[in-house]
Amino acid sequence: MILIVCLDDKNGMSFGGRRQSRDRVLTERIKSMAADKRLFMSEYSAKLYGGGVIACDNFTEMAKEGDLCFIENTLPPNGDIEKIIIYKWNRDYPADLYFTLDLDEFIQTSEYEFEGSSHEKITELVYVRSA
Repeated sequence: MILIVCLDDKNGMSFGGRRQSRDRVLTERIKSMAADKRLFMSEYSAKLYGGGVIACDNFTEMAKEGDLCFIENTLPPNGDIEKIIIYKWNRDYPADLYFTLDLDEFIQTSEYEFEGSSHEKITELVYVRSA
């Protein structure tokens, strides 16, 4: 699976079971990645994305190789992750759920900055599993 997650500067993902922030440009970017892939997420996250996503309780277990899996209020899965796409808000937000996945088994392959609708700068970091 290809894991997608949004993080603050301290790797915070959510606070009180709710997203820290949201950005319309980022949402559209993620939707465009799913043009030729399946996009899995929780029911909570699916409210932002409308149709064209697969939303269910066990979405991280259903995602297979090449599928996109967006997490924001659940811990990263222990399953086979081939790639991780991290979007950094470049801000500190309150958080009680943190991204704890060890990136030692991954190699960063790209970094890209873009302007969002509500964030002046969003950084995209792409990691692939090392051989």
